[in-house]
Amino acid sequence: MKVLVVGSGAREHALAWALGSDPAVRVYAAPGNPGIARLATCLPIAATDLPALASAADDLDIDLTVVGPEQPLAMGIADLFAARGLRLFGPTAAAARVEASKAFAKDLMRRWGIPTASYQVCDDPASALQCVRRARGPVVVKADGLAAGKGVVVARTTGEAERAVVDLMVRRTHGAAGRRVVIEECLDGQEASLLALVCGTRVWPLLPARDYKRAGVGDTGPNTGGMGALAPSPLPDGAAREAGAILQRAAEALAAEGSPFVGVLYAGVMVTPDGVRVLEFNCRFGDPEAQVLLPLLRTPLAVALADVMDGRDPGLRWGLQAAVCVVLASAGYPGPVRTGAPITGLGAVPDDVLVFYGGTALRDGALVTAGGRVLSVVGVAATVPEAADRAYEAVGRIGFEGMRYRPDIGRPGAAVGAAAGGS
Repeated sequence: MKVLVVGSGAREHALAWALGSDPAVRVYAAPGNPGIARLATCLPIAATDLPALASAADDLDIDLTVVGPEQPLAMGIADLFAARGLRLFGPTAAAARVEASKAFAKDLMRRWGIPTASYQVCDDPASALQCVRRARGPVVVKADGLAAGKGVVVARTTGEAERAVVDLMVRRTHGAAGRRVVIEECLDGQEASLLALVCGTRVWPLLPARDYKRAGVGDTGPNTGGMGALAPSPLPDGAAREAGAILQRAAEALAAEGSPFVGVLYAGVMVTPDGVRVLEFNCRFGDPEAQVLLPLLRTPLAVALADVMDGRDPGLRWGLQAAVCVVLASAGYPGPVRTGAPITGLGAVPDDVLVFYGGTALRDGALVTAGGRVLSVVGVAATVPEAADRAYEAVGRIGFEGMRYRPDIGRPGAAVGAAAGGS
């Protein structure tokens, strides 16, 4: 079976690793990265060059394409591949709106009674500023469009909310994503990431995970694309069942409104005293959630995805272990970063620790930094604390100039936050 992975980050490295663990699968990647190149044949095609990707899949007789990042899905790669008679695991552009437009997702939840924070959609800076000034407590300001997980600001004061509106809508710090914003109440509780494999109205949940969005220790600082993750995430009694019902309801809503979903549906939720509330929906594997979920999956991934696309139960089986991922980032992330720093110590990482490459490149044969989130270091053990110990022991052997990471991933005291998504 020939499988093409679209993307170049640590999530795609994890996907290539999981797919390639099956000896019956040959993996290709576009464009891939130096870590993926050890496992797969990399093609020099950008993840957003949809015609070239379709032509490559056709020319190579690819049996299944798996898309990692959200941008190609929002651009309609699934629609193009379907028109060319090519199999691709991922939603159509219409279904991908659950992530590509936060306003669409919030309105969908309102129409179908899916529990979420109260909100208002604002199309211009004046109305947005008026909205945040009327608020009686902390609010969350979100760019409506895709912003790589960084277009969300948890504003504790009116001044912070006003600055967020100006940054997004006037200064356009995230480009066109901030032309419209969603302003919603700030929820407090335990965050969790609930992902499911979906085909129309059939939903097969994965293990609950937890993503650490904020840049600083104790869930402080700006939102990022994710500084770490763990799985399985312990949830209060009934919360997993509530979240599963939410994913089912969302799949039914999309199908009923003419946009049936096929792929990974991701609900970022907050477990509050009043129950589970949805912070966001995503239309693909999370990053870094994929890095902790896939090492625990015992069902061959390619077979599972093909079964789901055909509407069959994938029979998901999980190992009785836990995984913790620590993201190593460049100084300045999630803002501007300097790249090109040599990465050392990877050869000293124990064999039982996984290292998935993100923003990396080869320069004169040496591995160097090439982005904000550089490496995902994953420990797997019987419990979350043991898995965290393994991951951090390996982190201590790796180095590059300006390397930063959160020291509290999977540690006590880091499980409660106030956030509103933005994966």
